[in-house]
Amino acid sequence: MLINKTYSGGIALVAVLWLVVLLGAIVAIVGRNSRLDTKMCYAQMQGLRTRWASRAGIETAIAALNEDDRQSDNLKELWFSNEEDFNDIRLEGCSFNVRITDEAGKLNLNTAKKKQLMALPEMTEEIADSILDWRDKDNTPRQAGAECGYYQNLRYGYKIGNGRFGTVRQLLMVKGVREELLYSRSTRWIDLLTCYSADNNKDADGQERININQADENKLVENLKIKKSQAKWIIENRSKGKQYKSIADLINDKSPKQANDDSSKTDQAEPLDLETFKKIADKITVDDRKRIPGRVNLNTADRIVLSALLDGDESAKRIADDIITYRDSLADGMKSIADVMNVKSVTVDIFKKIAWQITTRSDIYSIRSFAFADDWRRNRDGLEAETVVDRNIKPAGTLYRHQEMSN
Repeated sequence: MLINKTYSGGIALVAVLWLVVLLGAIVAIVGRNSRLDTKMCYAQMQGLRTRWASRAGIETAIAALNEDDRQSDNLKELWFSNEEDFNDIRLEGCSFNVRITDEAGKLNLNTAKKKQLMALPEMTEEIADSILDWRDKDNTPRQAGAECGYYQNLRYGYKIGNGRFGTVRQLLMVKGVREELLYSRSTRWIDLLTCYSADNNKDADGQERININQADENKLVENLKIKKSQAKWIIENRSKGKQYKSIADLINDKSPKQANDDSSKTDQAEPLDLETFKKIADKITVDDRKRIPGRVNLNTADRIVLSALLDGDESAKRIADDIITYRDSLADGMKSIADVMNVKSVTVDIFKKIAWQITTRSDIYSIRSFAFADDWRRNRDGLEAETVVDRNIKPAGTLYRHQEMSN
């Protein structure tokens, strides 16, 4: 009887011990899960903070762009160099940095010629031809290019665009293009190329430009404040069966530097002089489109882009350096494309070559906002948001948005 009691007591002790072990395991598991839940909730909270901080950075940039004077857009304005409002802005538990880039300071993938593409670092004939094949609407490949057959016969085939590029990252689908070409510091195509740039066909005061292919003599005199004899010359030159293809067609290397003050010749057609042309260049156009894609802003383009406009040879690079030196000497940048003719190396012939491709203003900008939670800053982990906005749309229209974790 005593043995049975002892045996029963031993069983009870073992059961109690197992129960204690089980309860301990349950407590450990619950505690572990609670800690994981806490960490997950905290990470979600930090992620939410960084998302809203990056959004705050974008809205800060948009506000700066909306307050900007639009007569000229250059690198001395607050949208580019606003250290106080754009760098390390502290919020509760997080901070953000913002950078604004003028899309018109880049070469447009949808309008660039082959020679201009070839001026980019490490560009090849194969890639340049393939880019042109991608954006054209036919299925005939260029000498080194590729059309639909090439892309459909890849291991994981896909259709060729045969149209405008929608994003610069779409280049990664083009034959020969590698990620390093877009993102490495030595090539940085991502900073040199765009597919968004478009110039409003208005003057510095926001007025519609005068189309010199359509305006009559009275309209030219009244709106441009030029002499009747000069207006007559403009009309006579377009009446010879030719339309002006560029406003630069109004001048040549033989154009007089200043107007003829001899009033006795007012009834005779008088060629436009360079001084008068510079005064009216921003007020005239040969294009009826409201927005003209692909024009490069002389005030914001870097050396590679400026030299690419002139096909990228050594003389083009020297001229690009001269343009940058000249614009840096101006307090408010160039306000008219004709201002670039004040650069000694920019001859009339060179101006005529690039006039249809250049501007001094922009409404389309890319904004990069980098947001960091305080606990993430040690490892430089955070959220990078990129948005392309068009401030010509009210409120600012979003053309592209992309975000990713950065480190």
